[in-house]
Amino acid sequence: MTRYIALLRGINVGGINIRMADLAETVRGLGHTAVTTVLASGNVVLETSETDAAAVKTGLERALSERFGYEAWVVLVDWPRLTGTVAEYPFEDRVGWHSYVLFGSEPARLDDLLTAAPELDPNDERVQRGTDVVYWQVRRAVGIKSPFSLLSGKARFKSTTTTRNLRTLRKILAVPDGAAPEPAVSKAGPNPAG
Repeated sequence: MTRYIALLRGINVGGINIRMADLAETVRGLGHTAVTTVLASGNVVLETSETDAAAVKTGLERALSERFGYEAWVVLVDWPRLTGTVAEYPFEDRVGWHSYVLFGSEPARLDDLLTAAPELDPNDERVQRGTDVVYWQVRRAVGIKSPFSLLSGKARFKSTTTTRNLRTLRKILAVPDGAAPEPAVSKAGPNPAG
């Protein structure tokens, strides 16, 4: 069995509202097991015997689109990759700042994002490329109005990227193996890019 985290972009923001119980039911309906949702921002831990990650991703997107009537985009991350991504976060925790990881299903698109990024004011935000991710830290007062946030939210990056707060990722990693679904109550900070 392979353990994955499906990171859904854009749910429970901007009019696409999905109850976590319904989300978990849909994922279980595909034959995945140990399905657990974390918060209400589209984080699903699952286990599967499917060996083709692309097939898992495509199956999830198709099932979500059919069940909930929207164009679903999923970034699928395996458990070891998420563990490494969190461990390698390059910026120290800072009071008054948010720490994020921008995940991408196409590494070349992340490179395009960094190439297109304007010169950032290090007093407000900073970014650094990681393995299949972009690490981002932004001053809370600037938040989702920052130049990098506005760029990453553009349509050309929408279908291949999604952003998560570092605190959310740590909560995902705290889910024990084979965990049962639990009620989702969102207490996370802003989810700037879905």
